[in-house]
Amino acid sequence: MLQFSKYQGLGNDFLMLDGRGASSTDASYGLTPERIQNLCDRRFGVGADGVILALPPRQGGELRMRIFNADGTEPEMCGNGMRCLARFLADSDGDLPGRQWQIETLAGRIVPELLQDGSIRVDMGAPILDSESIPTTLACGENGLAQGNLEVAGSSFAVGAAGMGNPHVVIPVDDVEAVDLERYGAAFEVHPAFPARTNVHFVQVISPTHLVMRVWERGAGPTLACGTGACATLVVAHLLGLSERCARLDLPGGPLEIDWDQASGHVFMAGPAVAVFDGVVTPELWGDEPFELEAPAPVQQQPDASPAVDCASVCTNGCIRPEACPSAEARARVDALLNGSSLDDLVALATNSLESRIRSRFERDTSQES
Repeated sequence: MLQFSKYQGLGNDFLMLDGRGASSTDASYGLTPERIQNLCDRRFGVGADGVILALPPRQGGELRMRIFNADGTEPEMCGNGMRCLARFLADSDGDLPGRQWQIETLAGRIVPELLQDGSIRVDMGAPILDSESIPTTLACGENGLAQGNLEVAGSSFAVGAAGMGNPHVVIPVDDVEAVDLERYGAAFEVHPAFPARTNVHFVQVISPTHLVMRVWERGAGPTLACGTGACATLVVAHLLGLSERCARLDLPGGPLEIDWDQASGHVFMAGPAVAVFDGVVTPELWGDEPFELEAPAPVQQQPDASPAVDCASVCTNGCIRPEACPSAEARARVDALLNGSSLDDLVALATNSLESRIRSRFERDTSQES
């Protein structure tokens, strides 16, 4: 059975898969765009805004994060997803407040920290303001911000753009509730000014330290929250003279505290991440191929041995090393378990594992409260 945990940060929800014990940093556990879409479907699947894989590191971090949108595409990073991943790691490993993680992403290394109240504070790094790196065709203005006027769906908007490892366009408006998000969000996402598409954020200024925003996420559509988007929105609002460097940003799912630290130039985001439930995916939802019951054990190689093979990516058309398959032992264990166990036995095995994890989480939270 493929086990997962569902977490949400301000209503932005994700399915977590723990592959830190995998033999490859590129392990995908059989995930395909179609399977991700099935998992994230809110009527016929589990329901989520995305799927997150925790994998072994590549570049000296503690682990690597891969995230997939509900449509199966892979973005560079996600702030709410990062908070959810950090909380998932803390719950899985029994970590206490003050724990930090060095997490590799396509947007660079991100450092979340578990706070005393159970929320997560994330060092999101420095914002990207260079037009070419965002990327956008908008020209950089006198205030160092990529900005301009764009025609979208028959209307003209003054916009600013910034990157947080992924692209964002920010549109100040008088009333965010009056914005037709379905119409304008979808049009902005694919506007030619953003060659890699973009996340879209409409923002209303309540005060210099209080902003309200609505989100259209690239590859996901309307969501209740976007952590990288909240960071980019504060940066753009500050450079436009609309806000301070530190402010509360209210999203449909709740508030985030964003601080663009002047000394380091880094943007810090603080907000909640909450466990929703643990579960297993049924074979009917997954498809024809068998589940990976556990991450494959690392292959012990002799100095003169040939490199390990990532079977998930290079053996899709058949084993390329049948005489010495590095996954043979792990696959044999899986086959033996499947052949020697009934479906009820497998469900009981997964249930016991999940119950143990939930019990550990409850006992730790209870001890912290006392």
